[in-house]
Amino acid sequence: LTTTTTTTTITITMSSSLRNAIKRTTHKERSQPADRTRLGLLEKHKDYVLRAKDFHKKEDAIKVLKRKAAERNPDEFYFAMEKKKTRDGVHEERTTEQNKYTEEELKLMKTQDLRYVSLKAQTELKRVQKMKETLHCLGAGSEERKHTIFVDEYSEAKTFKPETYFDTPRELIGRAFNRPKNSQLEDADQLVGVGANEIDYDEEELRKQQERRLKKVAKLNRGAYKMLNEHEERAEQLKSMTVKMALQKEISHGKGVKKKITKKNKDGTVESYFVWKQIRKR
Repeated sequence: LTTTTTTTTITITMSSSLRNAIKRTTHKERSQPADRTRLGLLEKHKDYVLRAKDFHKKEDAIKVLKRKAAERNPDEFYFAMEKKKTRDGVHEERTTEQNKYTEEELKLMKTQDLRYVSLKAQTELKRVQKMKETLHCLGAGSEERKHTIFVDEYSEAKTFKPETYFDTPRELIGRAFNRPKNSQLEDADQLVGVGANEIDYDEEELRKQQERRLKKVAKLNRGAYKMLNEHEERAEQLKSMTVKMALQKEISHGKGVKKKITKKNKDGTVESYFVWKQIRKR
């Protein structure tokens, strides 16, 4: 009598999600025995790897320094050696402006510089506004002004004299502002700051004095507008400097990964800007 036994092997393939759902045995690392607690924590393999890498790194550095010392030429000379010095056999680095301050101190100094420039820009802008309110920018427009006078007869138009109609000297006809009348120019009490006390009531001398006073007023006016233009340029420079310093602060102190992009415009100018990598906010 012969009996035949057949063995069937069934292999069950388990998915990774199902495998992770089954509880596994947690293998814990042995801690330091109680009688060796005086020696501190028990070193694991990962701690040994870090310690070994650090040791070999220092060992390689020492080998390189020993080889440089052995191969050193005793007669070599560099001009930088004149500014170097040693104290008790130890080389002493010279303190420069680059490593004189810490990173936090440099950040604080840049922030203070930015605040100072911003304050000066605001002060200059207020000064420009005050000067504009005082001067009213009279006669500063580029467009030519026109003043149309209507008369009844054609003969009046042919014999029309603007200096007679406006009762002002011929030199002041082109003005749209500060155009006093002849009666005002003859009155010494109404002329302030242009030598009114020196008026001689002789007609020829009066005319010359009026010309001198008008030239002096025009000179003062040009000087005031020149000063206004200088303050406007300075305010614009300070504003541009503030924007640049704020950008430099944002670039140097800003967090995150940034990339500099340089773009060439159609007119040939080059424009550079920074783009920060988007980080999801939690």
